[in-house]
Amino acid sequence: MGATLSPENLQTLNRLAIEVPSWAYGNSGTRFKVYSTAGTPRDPFEKIADAAEVHRLTGLAPSVALHIPWDKVEDFTALRTHAENLGVRLGTINSNTFQDDDYKFGALTHEDPKIRRKAIDHHLECIDVMDATGSQDLKIWLAEGSNYPGQADMRGRQDRLADSLAEIYARLTGEQRLVLEYKFFEPAFYHTDVPDWGTSYAQVAALGERAMVCLDTGHHAPGTNIEFIVMQLLRLGKLGSFDFNSRFYADDDLIVGSADPYQLFRIMAEVIRGGGLEEQSTISFMLDQCHNVENKIQGQIRSVLNVQEMTARALLIDRVALTEAQISGDVLAANEIFMNAFYTDVRSELEAWRAERGLPADPMAAFRSSDYQNRIEAERVGGVQAGWGA
Repeated sequence: MGATLSPENLQTLNRLAIEVPSWAYGNSGTRFKVYSTAGTPRDPFEKIADAAEVHRLTGLAPSVALHIPWDKVEDFTALRTHAENLGVRLGTINSNTFQDDDYKFGALTHEDPKIRRKAIDHHLECIDVMDATGSQDLKIWLAEGSNYPGQADMRGRQDRLADSLAEIYARLTGEQRLVLEYKFFEPAFYHTDVPDWGTSYAQVAALGERAMVCLDTGHHAPGTNIEFIVMQLLRLGKLGSFDFNSRFYADDDLIVGSADPYQLFRIMAEVIRGGGLEEQSTISFMLDQCHNVENKIQGQIRSVLNVQEMTARALLIDRVALTEAQISGDVLAANEIFMNAFYTDVRSELEAWRAERGLPADPMAAFRSSDYQNRIEAERVGGVQAGWGA
């Protein structure tokens, strides 16, 4: 079946922008070993240079998310200028309350008001960074919970979380947003303070209209219908952002679409259905992945191309015919319409899309044939490589 992206579909596809994370370019690995690789950035400036190379080749990644304190610099205005000179901008600011010893039993939920104060102040510092970088979103993921029944007062922790978030939210200005991520387990195993979209929604709904939910595609139990959650949050007007990755077992942080491209297709179908790619949409699409064994820049290129391809396929769903089949109760016809779009090969049309913009037809091949990797390997010898937690 030939691809037939209409002018309207192409216009929608043009609005797709995928933020890349600075930490994807640093060294990462497993809980057993973090691997060093040649050419790894030594500081946030070099991370942004690598991210800019992804955007230069794909035209899909115009912004870079930062993680504080991993990406802390003396002059964030200079970092912002550096990014803009390379053709990208600084995006989401991610907080970190999961690496200090003080946070062993919680941060924003901790029993000790001094530790809660430290965690709140860290988020206020992150908003200062947002002011300097022009970032819109403060993303909060909390590695908080308990391992054993009776260990913690679960309700008390929810109350303290609400109070902490309220103070952080009150510091936001203008169009800045608070985006609360959820994860159903790890590192806490009995209960997690923000384990699901409902808990995140309950907390952000109490804060105000500039508090939203972040959906990480790897943060669900096996078999979860993620596209249903996407639909519901869009319906409620509370889907603030995505963290795209892929999983086989748990929070694997693999290249998005690598384990189940059909799931990515279904998710993007609901994004389109819910208006998530319309001009007025404020949803932020971001990658959150660790490239443990593959080349990091190529891993990010492959990822943004996967999202674009599944979005293009989702745009091919015949919505009129699908609605007719749904209303008439024709189960097989409705499913066939879905599957026909999924199985349509859109790669040649996406090559044409890139050609119209002066981009290489095959960004992966273009990177491999360039001297960028050899150059950074030569230039970045010595010094301390950036990595997860650095």
